[in-house]
Amino acid sequence: MRILDAHFHLWRIDGPGSTWPGPDLPRIHRDFTAENLRAETLGLDFAGGILVQSQADDRDTDWMLAIDDPLIRGIVGWADLAAPDAPQRIGSLAAQPKLKGFRPMLQGIADTDWILGASLEPAIEAMIAHGLRFDALIQPRHLSVLKAFATRWPDLPIVIDHAAKPHAAAGTLDPWRDEIAALATLPNIWCKLSGLRTEQAPGQSAAALIPYVAHLVGIFGDRLMWGSDWPVLVDTGDSYRDWVQAAIDLAGPVDLDCLFSDAASAFYGVTS
Repeated sequence: MRILDAHFHLWRIDGPGSTWPGPDLPRIHRDFTAENLRAETLGLDFAGGILVQSQADDRDTDWMLAIDDPLIRGIVGWADLAAPDAPQRIGSLAAQPKLKGFRPMLQGIADTDWILGASLEPAIEAMIAHGLRFDALIQPRHLSVLKAFATRWPDLPIVIDHAAKPHAAAGTLDPWRDEIAALATLPNIWCKLSGLRTEQAPGQSAAALIPYVAHLVGIFGDRLMWGSDWPVLVDTGDSYRDWVQAAIDLAGPVDLDCLFSDAASAFYGVTS
């Protein structure tokens, strides 16, 4: 089974614009490089994947784009989408072939309705004009807002990171279940099967995620893509291989080629 990882990170603790993770997260408070990822995936049929921003800083995006490694098949950067010069910044970055989209860190913005603001419209128009994608780093509180956003911008491909981070630690399914199903009815919305172990409580088994994953498989079908969320995954105590196997077990009888490579390939426009 070939793996095209839809979601991984690289960082340097002393890197440009780096503020996270801090020493309160000792398992991941260190540098993670492409060589570390190569070692982590040794023995897997690993085609590389999509490097996703981890810092809300232009310098981090510039740093990622400067990394020359074949494992990086595409990059999702960060830009201040509300800035007056956002369209110019987006256009400049879009000229770099590996830049596939942007991810505003919505989970860290107190205003749940921020993405509906008029100040973002020129940036979103620029993203569409340059054929870019929108990674939605959201929490359940954003689901109805994202539906309004996605309906307003039907030509913008959107992927929900980490299945919108359902409240898995408490085993809560509703209203997440109905709200994400409503989003799945929109053809421009995709979803990542990633980051769910991080949402569980310490000691919870991966098997507790069965109702969440079964729901995602049922509503998104071939628009569901697997992502490792490595090295954030390391903070759960899981290895890369642990999450690969857990996802296979949780997903049940699905097209694994689609889940682990083809969906990400189609969404981000990269070959697997």
